[in-house]
This record gives sequence, structure tokens and C-alpha cells, in this order.
Amino acid sequence: MPYIQIGEENGSELDLYFEDRGSGQPVVLIHGWPLSGASWERQAAALLAAGYRVITYDRRGFGRSSQPGDGYDYDTLARDMYELIEALDLTNVTLVGFSMGGGEVARYMRKYNDIGRVTKCCFMASIAPALRKSGSNPEGVDPGVFEGIKQGIETDRYTFLEGFLQNFYNADVLPKLISQAAIHASFNVGAGSSYQGFLACVDAWLEDFRDDVASIKVPTLVIHGDADRILPIAATGERMPKLIPGAQLHVVKDGPHGLNWTHAAEVNTALLKFLK
Repeated sequence: MPYIQIGEENGSELDLYFEDRGSGQPVVLIHGWPLSGASWERQAAALLAAGYRVITYDRRGFGRSSQPGDGYDYDTLARDMYELIEALDLTNVTLVGFSMGGGEVARYMRKYNDIGRVTKCCFMASIAPALRKSGSNPEGVDPGVFEGIKQGIETDRYTFLEGFLQNFYNADVLPKLISQAAIHASFNVGAGSSYQGFLACVDAWLEDFRDDVASIKVPTLVIHGDADRILPIAATGERMPKLIPGAQLHVVKDGPHGLNWTHAAEVNTALLKFLK
């Protein structure tokens, strides 16, 4: 299986698992919390069929990547993605960040895209531009919400994960679009993640990406569901075009957070149109 080394901890290698398939223009897909690169299966299939080279990877602490005790801040996570892109020597890249992955896209673009490897960006159900509510960010979410999430994880992360995934997919109102078997598959991936990563990523969600997003000068697509319960569109996706001149916003009607599964056909059509 393909891995790249991203560091060491106590004398052991830290490795990032990735999959690199197809040929043509490369598209790098960055997954959300607490899943893995496998969560992109419906997008990867469509992109490969359309002739693109598709690269997915598992964030440190998740999927088949190493599970270190730290490094779950966005500077480190963006650095991990940089190491992968450099190792594969990718050019003319499109970055697609889902949920938490949108933060990695934003941070990478500000810190590492001075050499111009990335020529397009897509933020899908993304955490950007800034989630923490403050005096300068009144559209955000009360920080107390995140403390409640951490308490739920610390008490019993598996019970927390079960409830989280029901809202991730709006399973109560979209039973024809998401099966309990598919939710169970997501549960298995999340349950197999590092406890440290599972918990520490919650603090990372409070990062402010407004400066990162404002630095983006390449064509950008924002895809967000108007029924997203995890990252409500008013606090996230709707704000992005104001920060990135020329950015396109595609709103998926009744789309939940996990719209890349429930509304895969619409998401794929929008993404492929943007890539062309």
C-alpha cells in the first residue's frame, strides 16, 4: 500500500496513507472528520470516469494513516498535504476539501501555493471561513457548542458518534438517500480513528481561516447544502463568495452535511462542470 513519511514520533515513522489512481489533470480530495479518504468513493468514481487523476489520502490519526499523539492543528495538517503534493510532484492541481478538509485547503493556499501547483479550489460543506463566534465574527457558532462536543467525546465517543452521524446525513428526513448500513460503515471508520485525533480536531475547528481564504486567487467553487446541521450554510458556505472574488456558490437544496453521499449525482455534476 502507498505511504509517504510525514515525520517521526519516539523513533517510529509517521506515515500518511494515500491512493493515486487514473491519469490526466490531478484532483486531490481531502476528507472530513472523522472519516477517511474512502468517503470520496462516489466522487472518485465519477472523476476517474471523466478522465481525471484522483488522489485521496487519510488525514493523520484517521483511516490507515499513522496515529500520533499530536499534530492535529491546521498548520501541521496543511503541511502533511504539502508533503504529499510535493512527493507526487503534482502540477495543475484542483484541491477539493470536504468539511474539516476545507481548512486544509485554505491554509495550504496561503502558506504553500506560491509556486502555483494548485490552479483550482473547491470547498464542499466546508468549515471555512471562520466557525468560532466572536466580536469580529458574529456569524459564527458559540464556542460553548464545541466544549459540549468534547465532553460528549470524553464521556463516550462511540455514543456521541452514533448521534453525530445521524445529523451528518439528516437520516431522519432522508431515509431514501442514506441507508443505516451506509451510516454504519461511516461509524466503523470513525470508531477506528485515533482517540487523540478524534478529540483534538475539535479544537482545530475553531481556527479562523478568513485571511487564508482571502489569499486565494484561483477559480473557486463552493458547494454546500441548505439543510446542513453540522456546518450551517449561513455561518460557512454563504460567506465564502464575499471573501473570494469570483467564487461560485452551488447550493444543494435539502442537502445535509454528508451531501457527497446523499446528493452525489448533483455534487458530481457541479464539480465536473467546474473542472471543465
